[in-house]
Amino acid sequence: MKNLKIVLLALLIVFTGEVKAQSPALLSLEAFATKLKQAKEPQILDARSAEEFAQNHIKGAINIDAKATDYQQKLDSLDKNKATFVYSIANGRSTVLSRELRSNGFKDVEELPGGLANWIGSGYPIISTTKKGVSLSKAQFSELTASSQLVLVDFGSRYCGACKKLVPVLDSLKANSAYTPKVISIEVYDNTNLAKELKVNVLPTLVLYKNGVEVWKKQGFSSTEQITTATLAAKSK
Repeated sequence: MKNLKIVLLALLIVFTGEVKAQSPALLSLEAFATKLKQAKEPQILDARSAEEFAQNHIKGAINIDAKATDYQQKLDSLDKNKATFVYSIANGRSTVLSRELRSNGFKDVEELPGGLANWIGSGYPIISTTKKGVSLSKAQFSELTASSQLVLVDFGSRYCGACKKLVPVLDSLKANSAYTPKVISIEVYDNTNLAKELKVNVLPTLVLYKNGVEVWKKQGFSSTEQITTATLAAKSK
């Protein structure tokens, strides 16, 4: 029995080591940005769809979409010895691509922590093709948040999986006549400057305003109960 325990412990150590080797800890956003800036001829890979890439991306990035017909061709064209930086909107598609790169012998792969949403919300530069007149200015946004006593703003994206899960929750609140706050959805891809100004670096993010002043904020998925509880608390203030 003692020998069996030793064998099992050894296997556990080996397995844990393999997992860590495949999925190393992410750098901080600041460390990622610094390493990217200092890297010589970095390979910057955008793991999102071509449609998303066309709207905004990090300067110097190339689009590597797993669903595209040229996916493998693009992978084969990369240099396994160069520093490689990978991102998507959060850490879904980028994690999958990073693991594949490492399993195929890429020596230095870094994944953008929090994805492009974190990069944009933290004020780092991007190449954007958003048309003028589509994005909201800070002044216009302030008018919206003050247009009703209580305003719930949903910062998300039609490309974000977690954001899509929040849609039914918000739809149910809009359909509920007892829920009085105005609900506004902001597409972050069309409002990157606004996201930067407001430091929205996680999608989705909900922000509740009372008379134009922020009184509650939550990153990630929120349940109907969490939102209504926050709203009741705001009303009582």
